[in-house]
Amino acid sequence: MFCFQCEQTAKGTGCDKIGVCGKTPETAAIQDLLVHTMKGFSLVALEAAKHGAKTPEDDHFACQAIFSTLTNVDFDPERFTKLMQEAETRMAAMKEKITAKGGNTSFPQYKGSYKGLNTAALIAEGEKTSFKAELDANVDITSLRQLLIYGIKGVAAYADHAAILGKTDQAVYDFLYEGMAATLDNTLGVNELVGLVLKCGEINLKAMELLDAGNTGTYGHPVPTSVPLGTKKGKAILVSGHDLKDMYELLKQTEGKGINIYTHGEMLPTHAYPELKKFSHFFGHYGTAWQNQAKEFDEFPGAILMTTNCIQKPKETYKDHIFTTGLVGWPGVEHIASKDFSPVIKKALDMPGFAEDKAGASVMVGFARNTVLGVADKVIEGVKSKAIRHFFLVGGCDGAKPGRNYYTEFVEKVPKDCMILTLACGKFRFFDKQLGDIGGIPRLLDVGQCNDAYSAVQIAVALAGAFECGVNDLPLSFILSWYEQKAVAILLTLLFLGIKDIRLGPSLPAFLSPNVIDVLVKNFNIMPIKTADEDLKAILG
Repeated sequence: MFCFQCEQTAKGTGCDKIGVCGKTPETAAIQDLLVHTMKGFSLVALEAAKHGAKTPEDDHFACQAIFSTLTNVDFDPERFTKLMQEAETRMAAMKEKITAKGGNTSFPQYKGSYKGLNTAALIAEGEKTSFKAELDANVDITSLRQLLIYGIKGVAAYADHAAILGKTDQAVYDFLYEGMAATLDNTLGVNELVGLVLKCGEINLKAMELLDAGNTGTYGHPVPTSVPLGTKKGKAILVSGHDLKDMYELLKQTEGKGINIYTHGEMLPTHAYPELKKFSHFFGHYGTAWQNQAKEFDEFPGAILMTTNCIQKPKETYKDHIFTTGLVGWPGVEHIASKDFSPVIKKALDMPGFAEDKAGASVMVGFARNTVLGVADKVIEGVKSKAIRHFFLVGGCDGAKPGRNYYTEFVEKVPKDCMILTLACGKFRFFDKQLGDIGGIPRLLDVGQCNDAYSAVQIAVALAGAFECGVNDLPLSFILSWYEQKAVAILLTLLFLGIKDIRLGPSLPAFLSPNVIDVLVKNFNIMPIKTADEDLKAILG
């Protein structure tokens, strides 16, 4: 195997024995084969679109198949095999319709056909299509292709979240096909691939806008909410991942059953949505970020539900009471496909739950675009009066790799006349810090999940409009941490918007060649983080 799509890749170069995420070589091979198949699927879909030979179901399937290969989503080879089979079936159906319309069904750049192969045979084929085979080719072309694919994986994730809530845009699906197919086109050079990478950022902005509309249109705009970090006596279910609809369905199904619902990881911001806040048994937040789940899940005395992604290899001590739903999966873990969470509820009722109330601190969430822009006049006045010197967006993914203590230290050392916006699970390095306020506005503003990056972008754009300047002219600095491919897609969106001087860490992506990094530095002044003191001095003087 060879995989370097995440920030924690082994030795900073690539996992070649087993993934640091827990991915086995067998799973890696089938994932590689599925990615390769979706390139072929994209060629067929592009031709099918010309002849009306493609369905919305084909588009949604493509999105889910690509999303399933994102880090920490699905580790189950059997489920990947089923996706392979469905891809083959859908390609055959599209080709039949294309032929009937007199279209082209010959795609020499894609030679795959894996219909009917068992898991062992698929693994063998996957090893042939592994990205490792491209490593000795043009390193810059290879780097840009991987950057494009990883960005597309992030777009697919956001588009799938949005589609679940009924929000779709054909332009998003069209680009997924265009981008995936482009990685098979040997005529494309560096300039063309750079253009596609930036277009990926543009399309990701559209996907995030769709998701924002789906979340806020269905569950209301987040409002400032204090979330307890303690526990309450009684039965309990812990929900991790990102999916608001899964949370809503679970809250409905557990109403009146004497079970308290807790969030973990990126589900923390769901406490701020009005339609979710209505449930009295939606209690509080338990634990921190995804990489700490082995310890935190082990100590949780109730059932655990994983939505979307962020799963790690479950310990045997809690493997019998963790469940997956949606695209997330692990071999041997019970999967809830129907959204009937009865097995989760039954397990929670069978378990001891918390024996007593335990007081704890609390954190504030709910500072998405609607809330922040609602006090924009105070923010603007604060800047003009110099009560607010600078804004820092300190956000992104958390992880276990050393070096992420930088973000805690950075936030602690930010001067008291500066404000901090944060989003995604990187905030768990400092989310419970009591930083005070400026003019009644908390200095630490939790914008939401990584899925809510659209809110942060809109806040920046609105402030730039109010000050009649560009985003790069604002007293605003981006201090980002990354882990997986949704973060890659967000970074590409920021680059598409022309945002410069981004500080990225804790390390730069291993899949970027020196020349590609040089392009990013020259055009956007993107830079690796240094120390908190050095970076604050460089930014604030």
